[in-house]
Formats: sequence, C-alpha cells, structure tokens
Amino acid sequence: MKILKGIAVSPGVAVSPAIVLDSEELVISRRIIAPAEVEAEVARLHAAVEKSVQELTDLREKVSQTVGEQLGAIFDVHQSILNSAPLREEILNLISHEHYGPEYAVSTVLRGYGKKFLAMKDEYLADRVQDVHDIERRVLRHLIGERRQQLVNLQSPHILVAHDLTPSQTASLDRSKILGFATDVGGRTSHTAIVARAMNIPAIVGLETMTAEISGGDQVLIDGDRGLAIINPDAETLEKYRLYVQEAKRTEVDLTSLRDLPAITRDGHEITLYGNIEFPNEVTACLEHGAAGIGLYRTEFLYLDRDEEPTEEDHYEAYASALELLQGRPMTIRTCDLGADKFTHVTGEALERNPFLGLRSIRYSLRHVDVFKTQLRAILRASVLGSVQILFPLVTNVRELRHAKMILNDVREDLAEEGVAFDKNIKVGVMIEVPSAAFMPRQFARECDFFSIGTNDLVQYTLAVDRLNERVADMFTPAHPAVIGLMANVVNAAKAEHIEVAVCGEMGGDPLYTLLLVGLGVDVISTAPTAIPEVKRMIRSTSMRQARRVAKKILTLESDREILAYLTEVSRTILSEAFGPEEEEEER
Repeated sequence: MKILKGIAVSPGVAVSPAIVLDSEELVISRRIIAPAEVEAEVARLHAAVEKSVQELTDLREKVSQTVGEQLGAIFDVHQSILNSAPLREEILNLISHEHYGPEYAVSTVLRGYGKKFLAMKDEYLADRVQDVHDIERRVLRHLIGERRQQLVNLQSPHILVAHDLTPSQTASLDRSKILGFATDVGGRTSHTAIVARAMNIPAIVGLETMTAEISGGDQVLIDGDRGLAIINPDAETLEKYRLYVQEAKRTEVDLTSLRDLPAITRDGHEITLYGNIEFPNEVTACLEHGAAGIGLYRTEFLYLDRDEEPTEEDHYEAYASALELLQGRPMTIRTCDLGADKFTHVTGEALERNPFLGLRSIRYSLRHVDVFKTQLRAILRASVLGSVQILFPLVTNVRELRHAKMILNDVREDLAEEGVAFDKNIKVGVMIEVPSAAFMPRQFARECDFFSIGTNDLVQYTLAVDRLNERVADMFTPAHPAVIGLMANVVNAAKAEHIEVAVCGEMGGDPLYTLLLVGLGVDVISTAPTAIPEVKRMIRSTSMRQARRVAKKILTLESDREILAYLTEVSRTILSEAFGPEEEEEER
C-alpha cells in the first residue's frame, strides 16, 4: 500500500482498478489473454521491441549528425535497456505465466523500473525515470497501433490516472465508467477541477508522481475530501473508508433537510444562494441542493470538444433547456471565457506564451465580434423564456465594458428590426476578477446593474500565483489580506451605487469563508450545488451582527494564516453552539 498526497478538488471517495492515460492518450488496462494466445502475443511483443530498437538507431544517427555525437549517445542507453535480457525475461514471464497482455506487461515492468529510479537518492539516477517512460511509450505505440483503446469504450468502472486532463476531456468522461480521477499536475481552481465538481466526480490533482507510481489494473482509492490517493489499499484501510462513507452519507441526509429553508441569518438577513453550472442538466442538481437559481452559467463548454463553433441555435437550445428546468427562477449567463486553459480548435491554433495574460474572456469576444454577437443573440432570444441576466468576464477597464455594451445594443437593434422578442430591460453585470477592476469599482458600478466577484482569478492576479501550478498551490489563498481588502472595496462601492454584489468563485463554496462574505455585505453567493447545504447551514447558524463583527476583525489581521486560524475557530464555535450565550445576551 502506498499513499500519495495531492490537492483535493472534488469531494467523494471512490475505489476501483486504475486505468492509466499517458500524455498520448494510450489507455493501458489489465487485459488477460487465453493460453492459446500466448505465442501470438509474444510475437507481437518481439516485433514492437525490434521496431523500437530500429527507431532508436535512426534517432541516434540523426541526432549525432545534426547536434553532436555526445547527445546522440543518449539513445544508446535506451537501446541497452530495451536489449536487456533480465528486462525482456520479466515481461515475457508476465505474458507466458500470468497470461497478461503484452501492453500491460510492458507498462508494469517498465513502471517498476521507473519507481526504483525515483526512489534513488542520487539526483542523476532519479532523473533517468524520464528515459524509462520514453522507452515505455515507444514500445506501447508499436504494440497498440490501431488497437488503441479509447476512454469512451471502457466496459467496466475504473479510476482514471493521467498526467493532466483538459476541461473538455473531463467534461466528456462517462460518469458510469470513470468513478474518479487523479492527475500529476493541476490546481484547485483550474477549470478541470471546476468541471469535476460540477460532474460530482471525486478528484485529486497535483500528485506529481502518480503516473510513475501506478500501473493499469492496480487498485486505487481516491479520497477527494482529503486529497489522498491510496494505491493498493489494505483491508483495514478499505474498512475504515467504508465507515467514513457511511458517516458522510448520514451528514448529507441531515443537510438535505435544509433544502427548502431560506438562507437567512438568525436576525432576519437573507442571503441569496445560487448554483454554478456548465451544462443545462446541472440545473436539476442545483435545485435539489436548495439553490434559488443559477448565478453563473459558464457557457464556454458549448465551444469545447467540437470541430466547429456553436451556432446561434446551439446556444439558444442550451439556454432554453436550462430555463425550462428553472421554471421561472433567475439565471445569470456569463459570456464565453475562452482562452487560458480552455481552447477550441480555433483558439488553440495560436498558442500564447502566457495564455492567462493573453487573449481570453471579454478580450476574445471583442476581437471575434461575429462569435460574440451569435452568443448575445441567443441570450436575448432566450430572455423571454425566464429571468435572465448577462455577465461579462475579465473586464479590466471601463472602455471594454462600454465596447461590450455597444455590441449588445447593436444586437438588440438587429433583433428589434427582425421582429424577434427579447427582454428589453435585461440586466448586465461585470465580473470583478482583476485588481484593476477591484481598485476602481465605482466607475464600473455606474455603468452596470450588478457585480459578480470571481475569486479564482482575483486571487491569481492579485497574488501573482498560477492557479494551475501545484508547486505554488500553497500560496494560492483567498485568505490573503490584499484579496479580502479588494473584495471589501468592491462591496462598498456596490452598496454606494445601490447595485447587487455576488461572489461566484470557489471561495463562495467554502463554508469557512461564509461568515466573512456575509459580514462584508455580499448579497448573493453562487457555488457548486454540493456546497450549497453547508453554506446555508452556516448562514442560518449566525446573525448579521456577528458576521459583521467577524469581517471587521479580519480586515485588521495581517496574514492569511491569522485569518484562516480566526475563521476556523469562530466557524467551529458557531456550528457547535449555533447561538452562543454572548450573542444571546447582546441580542437581548
């Protein structure tokens, strides 16, 4: 049994055999062959090894001629490993005696060697694990060829293990076959993590060496609550987690009783709780968890994993489906947030050195006006089907907001001329997620109807921390005094200009920050559906006076550690006592 610690990004526990997806999307599973197939499978292995050796010979010659003999000699090491008699004997033994398919045999043996290199204290030898992985992938390419197994063709449930997953790959996972996933890289607020939470798939990222530690078919336990990946767990561990899951289910049942109750403080102040969605059918889960509507519809997933841009009808049908499920409840549609870690076949053609600081979100929309107008036409047409608001993402200056509103007005005029019905009073909001907007919120507040604070990007851009980089994941925290100070500035400006302010980032779904958000004066919290009950419980357990006192205290603290310690202490006290004697005395 081996335990790896990563970043918990989607809650839940899952246990199943692993299936490994390498960087070339080769899926290696534990395939058992019949005794009669052994001879033919061994022949396939020999052919794949010989092709690999020939490739390495050709590469050595090419590199030696173009770069130098010294670098060309690197491939001599690869050849010597492939020609190693003990290595071949181990692989042949798994095929001939254990009756494993050659793909699994090659992967298991070479990953075993990789683990040994990783365990060596000598840095040079530890770095040789990359050579082993290169050899493994080379042989597997020749073995699998046209027999490449796609994730969509899985016949039984698995835990998916990969170096990384894109948001579109995650969104396309078959939830009945992929019970959870674990990746070497990634961060809590990456869009891959957001999609995993939306799909309710237990997930851990930032494990660093997971793909090197595991072979396809190994039993894996994913603890998406604590960020633990346990390879080949023993019986005692499995029993402990069985009891843990039972207790979690009991807690979930207790929280379900809050579904139809308002998110109202003990002294009568109501906070609106909404859900975040990527797909229309997620509306149902939001309502089941007690959401009063949808505060953030991330529409860029209409663009991903397809060969052409979505049409106006594609947009309209998606929005209409969501509004039908909402039955009159409000929905805020964010215009597409393409770029950064979300690429279409078009946006992915021109790679940027730093896409998070490049052509993304509203910048992309203003550069591709036809695409922007297509989406705005569909939103306006859908606005007559329910209560709809439009939200512009990553606005950094008032000029961008005015430009976007001008294009929206052009679309309004076009629809009016065509005799197409739409809500003429539709509200327009701005996402506050960069410091430039958070520093000058009064100017934005005079030009829009509401704010929605996107804490994921606000933290990233304020602290200069890449939210996808597991190496600095511990530095990514909404509890930083600078982030909280900017949020307070935004809320105060919204109150002064009499507009509504929401929080739609991951911070809103963490009950640890609920007291702070309520105390700052946030009107709406929009989050993943599974987080709504706990946030509601926290709201119903406190008073507005107490929350304001907490927020005021936090604004005096000087470090994220102080803030987290204080929030942890006061939150535990409130939940354990619900209504403390000191507060009762004050209320009297």
